[in-house]
Amino acid sequence: MAGGFRRGNRQRLPKLEARGELQSLEREGPFKEWLGMPDLYRYYIEVDGEKYSYQTEDSELPVKVGDKVVFRYKQTKAGNWIDRNSLGKAIDPSEYQ
Repeated sequence: MAGGFRRGNRQRLPKLEARGELQSLEREGPFKEWLGMPDLYRYYIEVDGEKYSYQTEDSELPVKVGDKVVFRYKQTKAGNWIDRNSLGKAIDPSEYQ
């Protein structure tokens, strides 16, 4: 019954969204965070001059340099981190088909 109950009356920050052309892509890893966890890869990407970090279990991303991408992210002290499973190709309806 108490699912979704939040302490205090703070407003939730909306998710930030970015869209643009993927200019560079670097991969680090694999990393083992702890025993039994799958290998993690850390990607550093640049979209329209802004740098972002992305962490996932996938050794290959579904996007490549030159693609139009869209994703959600959050700003932290360590930089901009892309939300898990939110990175993908942006589809322009006028170019579809």
